[in-house]
Amino acid sequence: MTKGPRHILVISDPPAAPGFLPRLRFLCDYLVRQGHEVTLLTEEYQPLTFEHSYPVHTIRMYSGGKVDWFIKTVWTLISDWHNRAFARKALSNHQSPITNHPYDLVLCTAFSDFPLGAAQRIAQALHVPLLCDIRDLDEQVDDSRYQYRHQSPWLMPFRRLYRAVHIRRRNKVLRVANAITTVSPWHADFIKTITSNHSPITVVYNGFDDRQFYPEDIRTDEFKITYIGSLFEWQKPALEKVKQVIGQMNGILDIHTPRHNPIPHDALGDTIRRSSIMLVFTNEHTHGMLTTKFYEALGCEKPVLCVPSDKGSLAELIAYTNAGIATDDIGQIKQFITAQYNIWQQNGFTRQQTQHREQFTRAHQCEQIEALIQKLLMP
Repeated sequence: MTKGPRHILVISDPPAAPGFLPRLRFLCDYLVRQGHEVTLLTEEYQPLTFEHSYPVHTIRMYSGGKVDWFIKTVWTLISDWHNRAFARKALSNHQSPITNHPYDLVLCTAFSDFPLGAAQRIAQALHVPLLCDIRDLDEQVDDSRYQYRHQSPWLMPFRRLYRAVHIRRRNKVLRVANAITTVSPWHADFIKTITSNHSPITVVYNGFDDRQFYPEDIRTDEFKITYIGSLFEWQKPALEKVKQVIGQMNGILDIHTPRHNPIPHDALGDTIRRSSIMLVFTNEHTHGMLTTKFYEALGCEKPVLCVPSDKGSLAELIAYTNAGIATDDIGQIKQFITAQYNIWQQNGFTRQQTQHREQFTRAHQCEQIEALIQKLLMP
């Protein structure tokens, strides 16, 4: 088999609003621009309102009723129904784009064990390599508090059971994958303990879209510290520290969450460029979680204030790119904010002199994955 255009079947969890899985979408668009033929297969969930230059096929798994969802969720816990039924429907339908089309490779992107199990079954049936892109791991937050934060305390026993079953099923697929990509060095090192180096693992950072997130010096009348994203209880102590400092100077704290003062996606870049500092919240209980908002601030070359430091991958990346500071020390927080305030007073804007920024564009990450696909398919 020679190097050239490939027929790639991408299998994913639903690209739902509001983000529509930007890592997935950018990769699919990039591969199409490079001349590859891409088909996306996913679960039916909600209307897909984003533009795409490749066919998207959905499979309905739930009727929409709570009873149907509950029964199938329990049956999935017992028998892995979700993955098994998805693969069966994809392979048995005579009108399916899978059964009527030759593919060179299956690429599965996932944050959970679905659709990894389905993708493994489909790749095996098609006799093609399986490339797994792992966006999240249960173990990246202690006790999976990030993944299952919406569940009530009385569901803890079920949560622990679900977590154990999910991890076992996920690991079973990772051990037989032909190659694996993931989002941080911590994730890569952890996956190595699962696969025992059986599958090659490549770190492909999420990065930023440099068509939307680029630097521009815009003078503003306000010194603005901006936070964009969800805001949870465990993040509020860090927020209070920032409030304590900014309250001592003539500045404002601008917070945008999905439920309060949300920002349309096409306005994100301009909002960041008009900010003086971009806030990122994390803690030591998280591992390898490199929030998209960090990359977007890096793309716009806006100073990043990460509170507290995760003392891990995010802090290391902030230092490597010279994007700002990661700390829990109130003195360092005050010093950083004051320094940026003085720059803003002098220029009317702030601009961070970043390093290695070009390594974290989404286009660069897509080049990595394309090279890996070609390598997998070389004779």
